[in-house]
Amino acid sequence: MKQRVLHELDRIERQHKIRNLLAVESGSTAWGFASPDSDYDVRFIYAHERDWYLSVLDVRDVMEEMMPDRLDFSGWDLRKTLRLFSKCNLSS
Repeated sequence: MKQRVLHELDRIERQHKIRNLLAVESGSTAWGFASPDSDYDVRFIYAHERDWYLSVLDVRDVMEEMMPDRLDFSGWDLRKTLRLFSKCNLSS
């Protein structure tokens, strides 16, 4: 599974022109209480290219992708992550 996750993270980087900064396993599998129908949750923090941050337009700062074999990827842009951390809103 690790190689599959790494492969998909690499694909997401190339497809969206981002750089993954951190990726972690999350959810019931990570906590050791997965059921036979549990999905495999991957959460990641990413950064865009510099020019993305220079835009004055509001743009989506979250990526979500459910893949076959119950792989669930969800990522936050670095700026969103830092804003939430600054508000002590670590669970959003």
